[in-house]
Amino acid sequence: MSIIKNVLGTELKACGFDPLTGYQRDGYCITLSQDTGTHVVCAVMSEKFLSFTKLRGNDLSTPIPQWKFPGLKPGDKWCLCISRWLEAEKAGVAPGIVLEATHIKALEFTSLEKLQRYAFQF
Repeated sequence: MSIIKNVLGTELKACGFDPLTGYQRDGYCITLSQDTGTHVVCAVMSEKFLSFTKLRGNDLSTPIPQWKFPGLKPGDKWCLCISRWLEAEKAGVAPGIVLEATHIKALEFTSLEKLQRYAFQF
């Protein structure tokens, strides 16, 4: 079995289990061909980002019980679409990123240097 890599070229780490994230809701920012959003960025939610994405039509803070979605709050880790993260970065509200849990596919859309500027320090 091959190792799935992160943007640093090492083994992809889990992004989060509480709340359970990932396109497949397995805790990992792994993308599949049917994942049209390319949910590969492990981001640490901030109030600024949550407000921004809500205004852009993707409300991540309101719970949706029928989808078992608890709603996100600042500090939660979540697998974001790379396009939304880049949009937020351009607007000056990009959330921090856990590089070890961000899928290598993100490098098809942006540079490692840009991602490193947002590296979240625990």
